[in-house]
Amino acid sequence: MGFMSKTAAFMGMPALRNLVSDSIAIDLGSANTVISVRGRGIIVDEPSLVGVNNITGEVVAVGQEARQMYGREARDINVVAPLVNGVVADFERTRTMLAYLVREARSGISFFSRRALMSVDPVVTQVERRALLSAAEHARIGRVLMMEEGLAAAFGAGIKPNDQHAAAVADLGSGTTNVAILANGAIVHGQSNRIGSNDINTAIVTHIRRHRGLAIGPPSAEKIKLELASATLPDDLAREMSVGGRDVLTGSPAAVTITAGEIYPITQYVVGKILEGVLTTIAELPPEVAGDIYDRGIILPGGGALLEELPDYLRERSKLPITVADEPRYAIVRGLEQMFDEPLLLRRVVRSEPLFDAESEAYSL
Repeated sequence: MGFMSKTAAFMGMPALRNLVSDSIAIDLGSANTVISVRGRGIIVDEPSLVGVNNITGEVVAVGQEARQMYGREARDINVVAPLVNGVVADFERTRTMLAYLVREARSGISFFSRRALMSVDPVVTQVERRALLSAAEHARIGRVLMMEEGLAAAFGAGIKPNDQHAAAVADLGSGTTNVAILANGAIVHGQSNRIGSNDINTAIVTHIRRHRGLAIGPPSAEKIKLELASATLPDDLAREMSVGGRDVLTGSPAAVTITAGEIYPITQYVVGKILEGVLTTIAELPPEVAGDIYDRGIILPGGGALLEELPDYLRERSKLPITVADEPRYAIVRGLEQMFDEPLLLRRVVRSEPLFDAESEAYSL
């Protein structure tokens, strides 16, 4: 008996397959891509950015390396986000980015991933879904299944699949806010709104250009949001920071001082729109489900949940209990991870048409 045969007999073939080929969970987001490998945890957490050579069209940087260039690119380089509002905006760049990040996530002995579970926006179209499947195929993933982001976020935030009482989850992403109401491991009602934390950045850029005469880039807007933005009235309205950019009138380098009081109304407007979408979804619930939500409140996964004082704002305006999930940025990928250990549940919740054999753990596309 050869070495591989003896090893397979000793370990069991399923264990050997898991050793030489990975099962991966992919949260392909507009702002960041997070990849977890079964048995190893989260391996990749990178910005969803690519640097492209404008002359050759070649991708020269991906993820963190591309972010370091962002706003300060060489004259023949352009950094782009290939996903917008959770869907593929640039198919070729998405394929290249995903292939690179999946390669980074794989173990050194695995060149080909046996299977992957990927989160998708609940309103993704058939064309967009097939674009994601094609991108995954380009990344040398054998079999791909898709699961709604809201459901994955709920499981990752601690909701049990066998919980009979309804729970509400508002996944606050960079480009979208997905509200999912679920009971018994299934979505009872849900809605996806094309607004997220990145809309605060866009509003900051517009405000500073229009009212302060300074053009700034997305990285500067993100820094302002992290340092000054608050969903409730800041204790120190005079807290300030200096931001540099280009004078709109003269084109010369310039800088202005921005205060927390100036940023507050911008932030509140966007947060108000997010809350409006959440409350509209909850207002459409059946009475029994609404009663459960009144008792349990709303759970917040997603990176947007980390915005300063956001839980307090939502608690005050909605009059409901608000809980932030543990490590909210990783809630979706944690929920996807769980499915590999619950194949019967996975067969029930997958979004795509591929058939899943729970006993053999085999997918067919």
